[in-house]
Amino acid sequence: MRRLTRRRISLVAGGPALAAALAVTAIAPAAAASPDLDPGRPRRTQDVEYFTGPDGHPRHTTIATSPALPRPLLPSAKGDGDVTPVVTNGPVGSKLDVVFIGDGYTAGRQGDFHAAVRTKWAKMSAVEPYASYKNLFNVWAVDAVSRDSGVTNDPAKGVTKDTALRSYFFCDDIERLLCVDTARVESYAAKAPAADLVVVLSNSTKYGGAGYNDVVSRPGYDGVATASSDHPKSDQVAVHETGHSLGKLADEYQYDDYGTYTGAEPHEVNISTLDAGQQSQQRQKWYRWIGRTSPDGGTVGSYEGGGYYPKGLYRPTDNSIMRTLGREFNLPGREAMIAGFYRHASVLSSETGPYGTVSRRERVTVRLAAPTVTVRWYVDGLEVVAARGRTEVVPRALGVPADARPHALTARAVDRTDAVLDPDLRGRLKGSLVWKVTS
Repeated sequence: MRRLTRRRISLVAGGPALAAALAVTAIAPAAAASPDLDPGRPRRTQDVEYFTGPDGHPRHTTIATSPALPRPLLPSAKGDGDVTPVVTNGPVGSKLDVVFIGDGYTAGRQGDFHAAVRTKWAKMSAVEPYASYKNLFNVWAVDAVSRDSGVTNDPAKGVTKDTALRSYFFCDDIERLLCVDTARVESYAAKAPAADLVVVLSNSTKYGGAGYNDVVSRPGYDGVATASSDHPKSDQVAVHETGHSLGKLADEYQYDDYGTYTGAEPHEVNISTLDAGQQSQQRQKWYRWIGRTSPDGGTVGSYEGGGYYPKGLYRPTDNSIMRTLGREFNLPGREAMIAGFYRHASVLSSETGPYGTVSRRERVTVRLAAPTVTVRWYVDGLEVVAARGRTEVVPRALGVPADARPHALTARAVDRTDAVLDPDLRGRLKGSLVWKVTS
């Protein structure tokens, strides 16, 4: 009987291979129609997820990993590798940095890529819990200049395009599976100030995408999502894939031929060998949510079928986005996504006093992660009650004296969202910033 497993494969080796990866340019020789399948060369394989339609269940297949990158034969195209901030909500390191990379855009079409980034991010960030946590994200666009406009095998099989990331449909002979050269993706993602989440937008109106959930990158991101730039529903591919990369969620769909799961309890929070009654009795998995109305429809309970198995595993709700595209995250999924957000970002951030020092008369401004975050202010450890909830203060107005002595101004914030019930996680949804106040 099959067992539920996940493989994690590093796609770029160290030493010369890494150097070559970081030196890749967009005007390398033209790619073949199936660039990940060069004959006669042994390759490691990788599991990818794909989507046959905007409202369908995802599927999985195995493809060869990208080869090590050759050294560029020609100098870089003008503008190749340029980085543009699209959304800026605070300092890198305190925010979750989303990096979009375009493929199949020539030098003169990078403006179209930037417009596609704005459109896709608007749709992604309209889905909960993204919508409630928009302030947690910075968004970057990295220009990858291609010789040709478009995507290989679009609009039909056999059409070849010379593109920076070698995007192509009919990957593994599956029409909607949109594959890329993940080593090239990594080289461009490394150009951004930070990359916590990477999405490749391939220049096409054809529905398609892929999820590379086994990627472990040197820049620090886990996983790559690909999506058609101009299909109105391709953003759902990226949202589902972030359920894996950020939420560490399992797929909740099944393959009928998998039979019955007989393995150990999975580590993912949204599938379990235990039904609702057993979870409540043993205080396991999503027991805190059982009986509550979930945003994806119905109530949280135990629904058999998930993690690719029709029997032996349960999922929290009947049909969340981890089962079918176009749906919402269920309540346990939302909680897991918020945990993922906070692995990369802080509940509280500020660009005031970058060296931790401010004057008595200087305005101190903080940015809160979400509307559910509350902030309190302290001078030398004592709370200034009148300042509760303010996002801008002046130390002098808070009572910091002009006595030439050192004083400390502290902001402490807590996220009190009702989308998190796990007490251990709630205990981590807090943060503080401290400034030395000078006269």
